[in-house]
Amino acid sequence: MNFCLVGLSYKTAPVEVRERLAIPEERLGEALRSVVSLPGIPEAFILSTCNRVEIFARSQTDEGNSASELAQFLARFHDREFSEIEPYLYQFRQREAIRHIFRVAGSLDSMIVGESQILGQVKTAYALAHAAGTLGGVLEEVLSRSFSVAKRIRTETGIASSAVSVSYAAVELARKIFGSLEGKHVLVIGAGKMSELAAKHLINSGASNILVTNRTPERAEEMAAMLRGRAVPFDKLLEYAAKCDIVLSSTGSPHFIIRKADAQRLLSERRNRPMFFIDIAVPRDIDPEVNTLDNLFLYDIDDLQKVVDANLKERLREAQKGEVIADEEVEKLVRRLKTLDVVPTIVELQGHLEQIRRNELSRLHSQFGNLTQEQREAIDMLTKGMVNKILHSPISHLKNLAQHPDGLKVVETVRKIFNLKE
Repeated sequence: MNFCLVGLSYKTAPVEVRERLAIPEERLGEALRSVVSLPGIPEAFILSTCNRVEIFARSQTDEGNSASELAQFLARFHDREFSEIEPYLYQFRQREAIRHIFRVAGSLDSMIVGESQILGQVKTAYALAHAAGTLGGVLEEVLSRSFSVAKRIRTETGIASSAVSVSYAAVELARKIFGSLEGKHVLVIGAGKMSELAAKHLINSGASNILVTNRTPERAEEMAAMLRGRAVPFDKLLEYAAKCDIVLSSTGSPHFIIRKADAQRLLSERRNRPMFFIDIAVPRDIDPEVNTLDNLFLYDIDDLQKVVDANLKERLREAQKGEVIADEEVEKLVRRLKTLDVVPTIVELQGHLEQIRRNELSRLHSQFGNLTQEQREAIDMLTKGMVNKILHSPISHLKNLAQHPDGLKVVETVRKIFNLKE
């Protein structure tokens, strides 16, 4: 079992280095085939995203030499001097390489712990490696297992259960206020990127009838089309706000555009039905005094950031459970792979003794040619039983030896004793 992983990530390299070493999807096949053409590397996998570039390979030689080959390849592939990229690289070998890929797939190593995008990226890279013909052995089994490990981490922990972006935190709070966002009406004031993102999250959570208003009508029309909503005049925003359950505001106004008196009027027109204001503008668009009114809920950018920070802390606590799961799964897989290391010896030992048995039976039958079919079958069963009993203890010990650090040395001794091929 010789595995090595060489790469760099947001933890070790700034974006200007990562972007220079990224491998575009259309060149991944070429890169993968180049890696498996290196001496002693029959399997390879490359993960290249905005946050990391990693080469994971199985080696038939010393994994230290293979790691060096992979690092040199990464520089050569991008026409860079190795000394230029060396300070940013990390290496993992054997079980640590397996553990790393499990952590990556399970989003334990992500910039935002618990994000879901990375597993899809790992699966895409796996499919590309398969298509390039650079998987098909033990490395493929490791990667396949990483998918189930990621699923177990997401299922058994709360690593992805809380919002860690300001725009999604707003949606999470809206759900707490209204229970369900199905059929809720939304007014978006201002046409900035953050309000667009928050509006999309609201729509994905069931909100409907999106209205957009902006001081520049053309920009309002543009965003409304993108959100499949409707643009409304900016000077009538209070009139339309009264018809909406959620008001999302992000303008560049230097003054409040909704004051406490405006909010009281809205509440009266809505007959005290709850209303949620999301103010992500700086300076703020909505008078904080609005929060003193019953059935009106106002959260500004700082309030939302506090929610995000608390959720991030919770995710990090849940990530500790994920780390335990990853470690458990590494141990399980390593035990299995070590057992696979002795399988060829077991198979060859069985074949060797079976061939001896057949040779001896052939000699016996030539000496006693007048044996009946019944006698031949009885002798066959007797000798098979003897060989199986002889093999039982050695095979059990061979399987156990696989779990010991020096077990494979003993296995080699067994091969020599029985004169099995190298």
